[in-house]
Amino acid sequence: REFEAEIRFYSGDDPLDVWDRYIKWTEQTFPQGGKDGNLTAVLERAVRALHGQQRYYKDPRYLNLWLKFGDCCKEPLDVYSYLRSQEIGTTLALLYITWAEVLEARGSFRKADLIFQEGLQCKAEPLDKLQAHHKQFQARVSRQALLALEESPDGDNMSLLDIAEPQRSSLADLKGRGKKTVRAPISRVGDAIKAMNPNRSCQPQASLQLSNTPSFAVFDENSVPGPEIPILTAQSWPAPPVPRAKENELSAGPWNSGRRPRSTVNSGMEVPHPLPSFTPYVDESAQPQMM
Repeated sequence: REFEAEIRFYSGDDPLDVWDRYIKWTEQTFPQGGKDGNLTAVLERAVRALHGQQRYYKDPRYLNLWLKFGDCCKEPLDVYSYLRSQEIGTTLALLYITWAEVLEARGSFRKADLIFQEGLQCKAEPLDKLQAHHKQFQARVSRQALLALEESPDGDNMSLLDIAEPQRSSLADLKGRGKKTVRAPISRVGDAIKAMNPNRSCQPQASLQLSNTPSFAVFDENSVPGPEIPILTAQSWPAPPVPRAKENELSAGPWNSGRRPRSTVNSGMEVPHPLPSFTPYVDESAQPQMM
């Protein structure tokens, strides 16, 4: 409540300071996040409140706020591209380090190296920190490239980034997998790599069978003369579409028009109950129940 009141009635020259302290307090008070912390909502409010203030574009606090907001988004790479297009934090090394780490975690080593090179060309500060992270990244890529060379010695003429990053082969024969059911292999590389869900069930594909049908000619629409395709023009919507008639939908009518069916049996007469087809058992030794 104190932070909300300070944000609402703030009249100073540095509104970013209030949001920065508010976010740090939220992270320290609710380290595990959750509904009580509501950190994502606070970050989104801070981004909206400080939007368009160019005096904070080179401020590390403002960049840190955006990077934390990107961690809460589904696709943080879009947030990083937006920051570069708006020149927010482009002079700070933290933007390129965070961006390259996300790409490296997805297996896009070449794109991560390009981000590092872009930061080095801009001489982002602190430059020594950016250079240290770049060297550590190159060491990790070299280690993975050496492991890949031991498994496949055919990559002598390839660079370290090409060896470390899996590449999809083009115009290559697909070798089916499986003995009874032949399935085409699926290889995802780079940003297309996704975590496999163990609870997701895969539907079996039909087995590949060679048909004995004769060859056929491929239809070419350009070689056949015919009328030109009409151009569809946008028209205004005169009225909303009529809903389809439902089977069990009743039309409205007067509520007192119905009549109650009369009973064929006279209410004053007692209807005799049929006698049971068995004799109930009576325990003579049992004592009668006292009321």
